[in-house]
Amino acid sequence: MTSSVTSDSSPHPDSGEPEATADHGPGQPLPPADADPAFDPGARFRRFFNDPRWALAMIRATVLEAAHPQIGAALIDSSTFVAHPWRRLQNTLLSMQRMFGADDQVRQREAARLNRMHARLSGTDARDQPYDAMDPEVRAWVVATMYESAVTMYRLSGQPLDQSTMEGLYAEFQAFLAVLGDQAGHLPPTLQEFWPYYDRVVEEELENTEALRIILYKLFDHLPAPAVLEGLPTVWAAGRALAGPVVGAVTVASLPESFRRRAGLPELPGARTLTQSAYLAIGLTRFLPDDWIQAEAVAGLLTLSPDSDDPRARTITAVRDGIKRAGALIRLITPLPAEPAPADTAGSRRGAEEFFHTVLDQTGDGYLDWPDLAAMARELSGRLDLDEPEETRLYNAFADWWKELQTALDSDGDGRVSAEEYAAAVPTLAGPALIRVADVLFDATDTDGNQSIDADEYRALFRTGFRRDLADTGDTYSRSAFVKDFLTFMSGRRRSTIYDPLLAQA
Repeated sequence: MTSSVTSDSSPHPDSGEPEATADHGPGQPLPPADADPAFDPGARFRRFFNDPRWALAMIRATVLEAAHPQIGAALIDSSTFVAHPWRRLQNTLLSMQRMFGADDQVRQREAARLNRMHARLSGTDARDQPYDAMDPEVRAWVVATMYESAVTMYRLSGQPLDQSTMEGLYAEFQAFLAVLGDQAGHLPPTLQEFWPYYDRVVEEELENTEALRIILYKLFDHLPAPAVLEGLPTVWAAGRALAGPVVGAVTVASLPESFRRRAGLPELPGARTLTQSAYLAIGLTRFLPDDWIQAEAVAGLLTLSPDSDDPRARTITAVRDGIKRAGALIRLITPLPAEPAPADTAGSRRGAEEFFHTVLDQTGDGYLDWPDLAAMARELSGRLDLDEPEETRLYNAFADWWKELQTALDSDGDGRVSAEEYAAAVPTLAGPALIRVADVLFDATDTDGNQSIDADEYRALFRTGFRRDLADTGDTYSRSAFVKDFLTFMSGRRRSTIYDPLLAQA
C-alpha cells in the first residue's frame, strides 16, 4: 500500500516493514503495547505533552483538520486561533492534560465541557453548506489527524514505531473519543482498517479551505507576540521572520503528497530534507532537563503577563529591560529605524479602534458579531471551570449583550458591527445588558456566595495575585467595585492590568 501521509511516499507504518520501538525520552522507552490504554499513568499519549516534536506534529494535525470543510468553516466562524493563538494554545494544553490525566472525575467533567462547547459550534459556511462540531465523523477526523501526526512525528524523526506500539497508541486515541461519548467510534475498529479510512478522507473530503490558507500563509507571517515578548516588537518581528517561513515549509512538506498536489500547495526545493532535519533537531531537545521542556511550563511562560505576580515575571522583566537597553545602545551607534512607541501604561485611555481589534474582535475577522462574544464567554467559562447551569447563564448574558449591541451599533443591518460603526457609537456600549454580564460573571467568580471575591476566587479568574489597588479594602472585591471595573474596561474607556491579560492578549 502506498502511503499518502508523507512527502516521500514511504509505505504506511503497518506495511510489515521492520521498525524500531522509539524511545520517548532519555532512558524512557514507551510502555509495552499490552498495557491498559485507558489513561493509565504510563499511557503513550501522555508522554507527547513534553516532547518538543509534538509542537510540529500538532501544527500539522491542525492543518489537516482545517482542510476538512466542516472544521475549516467552524474555525473561520468561531475560533480565536488568528487573533489569540497563544491563549488558545494554553487552553488546548490544559484541556488535553485534563482529558489524559489520572483523575477520571476530572476527565469526565472536561469531556462534558468540551461537548457543551462543541454543541454551540454549528452553522453554515460561505457556500451555505452546514457544519456541526458535534458531527461524529468530524470529531473522529480530529482524533485521526492527531494519531496519524503522532506516528508521522516519530518516523520523520528517524524513530518509526513498531506495529504493537502503534496498535496500543491507537487504542488510547479510541478511548479518548469514547470518553467524549462517541462509543460507536466512527474510527475504524482496528489499525489495519484505519489507514484505508485515512487515505479515503484525504483523497475525497479534504479541500484547500480558507482556514488552511490562513494557517499556512497568514498565521505564521503575522503571528502576534506572546505576552512575555509584547514589549519587544523588533525582537519578536526578527524571530518571526526567520522561524515563520521555516515552520510553514516544514508543515507543508509533511502533508500527504496527494493532498498537496490536489490543493496546489507549493513544493519548495529541499523541503523534505528540511522537514526531516527539523524533526531530528527538535527531537534532540528532549534530552534536556525535564523541567526545561515541560509543555505546561513553556506555555505558561509564553503567556506570562509582565504584571503577573508569578516569580518568573521578575526575571523576564529584568531580561526585557536588558534587551531594551542593548537596543537603545545599538540605535545610538547605527541608524536603525526607531522601534514603535510602547503601548500606553495600564490605566491610560485606549483608542476606540485599538479596543475594537484587541478586545471585541476575538476571531480577528475585522467585525464584531456573536462568535466574538461567544469566544469571550468560552474563555471566561474555561478560566472559572464552570459547570451547568452557570456556564449557560454566562453565555445567555453575553447573547443578550450581543442583541443590545446589534440594535445600537449595526447601522447598515448586515448582522455584524464594523470598526467604523463601533467608533461612531462608543458611548452606547455600557448598557443594561453589559451590566448583566458583569453581574453574572461576578456570581460565577464568587463561588462561596458571600457577595465578595477573595484572593483565591480572584486568582481563578485573573490567574494573578490579588490587586489591592483595584479591589476593596480588607482583601475583598465587592460586587459594586467589580462591576464598575468591568464596565470601564468593556466599554473601551480605560486599560486594565487585570482584564487586558484576560481578553486582550494574544
